[in-house]
Amino acid sequence: MYNEWEDPIKEALNKPEPKLKEVAQKTSEEKLTDIDLDSNRDHLSVGNTGLESIEQGAERIHVDDKAIINCRADLNQLVPFKYEWAWKKYLDGSANHWMPEEIAMHDDIKLWNDPKGLTEDERKIVETNLGFFSTADSLVANNLVLAVYKHITNPECRQYLLRQAFEEAIHTHAYTYCVQSLGLDESRIFNMYREIPAVATKAEWALPFTQSLGDPNFKTGTPENNQRLLRDLIAFYVVFEGIFFYVGFTQILSMGRRNKLTGVAQQFQYILRDESMHMNFGIDVINQIKLENPELWQPNFQEEMIKLVRKGVELETQYAYDTMPKPILGINASLYEEFIKFIANRRLAQIGLPEQYPGATNPFEWMSEIMDLKKEKNFFETRVTEYKTGGQLKFD
Repeated sequence: MYNEWEDPIKEALNKPEPKLKEVAQKTSEEKLTDIDLDSNRDHLSVGNTGLESIEQGAERIHVDDKAIINCRADLNQLVPFKYEWAWKKYLDGSANHWMPEEIAMHDDIKLWNDPKGLTEDERKIVETNLGFFSTADSLVANNLVLAVYKHITNPECRQYLLRQAFEEAIHTHAYTYCVQSLGLDESRIFNMYREIPAVATKAEWALPFTQSLGDPNFKTGTPENNQRLLRDLIAFYVVFEGIFFYVGFTQILSMGRRNKLTGVAQQFQYILRDESMHMNFGIDVINQIKLENPELWQPNFQEEMIKLVRKGVELETQYAYDTMPKPILGINASLYEEFIKFIANRRLAQIGLPEQYPGATNPFEWMSEIMDLKKEKNFFETRVTEYKTGGQLKFD
């Protein structure tokens, strides 16, 4: 049935392996074709993708050949490492592996099914946050797989991006596990980002930045496009993952601190720790791009990034007031507004921009303890006292 078409894989397998001398002695026509292709690439300084033809007899990779974007070295060779921080984050993420079903949910189910177990306001907070996060992490995964990955031209950074993408899948799995465990209407929860304005607004803001990098005609290599990549990375890592997640996380974790829905809260605790690592990795990438391409960090661009962050603060603050119009769990929306400004100041400082909210303080000091990956603390009185996997787990 396959006689009518030529199978390129079969042809490649049957092709005799060339000798190194033969490869080295290309015909002048072949060399001219390669030169023409290279000159076109040089015009844009476009980096490799990892899908280039294998160059037999090529020199070995040196550390100085590597670059975070627009790298022309072979991307399929993980070593030698240039960015040890990226490899370290990959190892840390792997050591912190977890799966949703490892967390007991029976107490949560019992509480949720008790008509007097939670107030209507508390139930609304849980459902709204599950509605936002269940699709938000899918949007992040799409951004990584369909957009960011192909523009980051460093193998150790790509190694972490693959780990991050897997963790985003685990997070979506965790939200699904929570929804199913509590017996919620799955289609209603997962469709909230198309029905509930408070949930939809943040997703609508973030999506164009993925569409920008996912444009099949977009390539880095010019100052304008390099800057566009930097802008979109700041939008996703600094704003979407670094600001947009914090009201929802704090709301759910506040319930856990009061011994309500401790299973859901522990899922969110582990997710928050993952997301904190994702954000820190993204900020390292952003700062590395700035370091290697200082011409991108112009004053007008910095002003644009400040406005981007300030818009993120505005949207997350509105989310706080929409989901908590009156005080719940001893917390009100104005405390969240202060918290968001405090977080935003930190994010701005991390990428070398001036703080925009003088005097903003952290009303939720306990959140710092939850995000500390190495802190031995049995936070929700469960057995696992440290967020590690396999032989690294510690039990009481």
